[in-house]
Amino acid sequence: MYKNILIVKLSAIGDVIHALPVSYALKQTYPDARITWVVEKPAYDLLTNNPYIDEIIIFDKPKFKSLTGLLSNGYKFSQQLKARNFDLAIDLQGLFKSAAISYLSGAPQRLVYCNARELSDKIGQPICGDHQHGHIVDRYLDVASYLGCKIDNVIFPVNIIELEARKAENIANHAGLKLENPYVVLASGTNWPSKCWPITHFAQLADKLYDNNIIPVIIGGPNDQLLAEEIISKAKIPPIDLTGKTSLKQLAYIIKKSKAFVGGDTGPMHLAVAVGTSVVTMFGPTDPKRNGPYGEKHKVLLAPHSCQGCWQRKCPKNVDCLSEITVCQVIDKLQEIIY
Repeated sequence: MYKNILIVKLSAIGDVIHALPVSYALKQTYPDARITWVVEKPAYDLLTNNPYIDEIIIFDKPKFKSLTGLLSNGYKFSQQLKARNFDLAIDLQGLFKSAAISYLSGAPQRLVYCNARELSDKIGQPICGDHQHGHIVDRYLDVASYLGCKIDNVIFPVNIIELEARKAENIANHAGLKLENPYVVLASGTNWPSKCWPITHFAQLADKLYDNNIIPVIIGGPNDQLLAEEIISKAKIPPIDLTGKTSLKQLAYIIKKSKAFVGGDTGPMHLAVAVGTSVVTMFGPTDPKRNGPYGEKHKVLLAPHSCQGCWQRKCPKNVDCLSEITVCQVIDKLQEIIY
């Protein structure tokens, strides 16, 4: 019987979303256990008000980057963890930094999901279940299964409180969007150049959505603002732009109220899945069997290249990987979802 469980999943947004079902599974099996999650600041908002997480500890990564920072902050952080008396640490990141946190927690039992890297499998016990070559969500849940959790339902607990929903509505209204009207969310930005669908395609898609009486809404982080401005400049009718204007939970609410989501392999796409919105997504360098939208109701369009699934951040052949996925293909998939 576990009393204090530590989950280590630090970043990125999509990766943290993939791990959320583990918190649900653990609480269903060990309802009296106290579950603590260590996360970095960018993904912190995803975990707030989660009924299956009792405490969130922020790992402030910049403070640990230098030797001076490590020496001045490492001991204090270790003591903070050890004060919780963890009897189990689950490293779902599978990297050296997450393994170090798992070790510093003082937990006598440390697990790491299968295919761990950077020697993290030497610090935690690797768990390789039935899904070690399957979707990353199922890989993480293999760790929960090892702990006796029965996986009847895969639940992504993203809890949007009323205050966040009202703020999201106000932001949308200020931008000219009423959430009761039909709209589709478009996410043009990704963290890899090779995962980006061309800006001209997004602009054409926005025009076709307007032609079908559906409002296109561009979303993204502050770093995606230039992409949004380029889409707006190329579209015949400017889409509504919410880029950089919302928190993660506010964005989750706006996506949840939409008819569908369109974008590549990126955090907001996985956020759409988590809140129950159907997705049309374009995949090229990454593998949808591992990282695609989780569940059956989503539509995946694959780049028609023999090198699909190369896992290259930038194409070594200098090919615009997703450009051959057409606007018409996306529209066809959207119609399957919306109508």
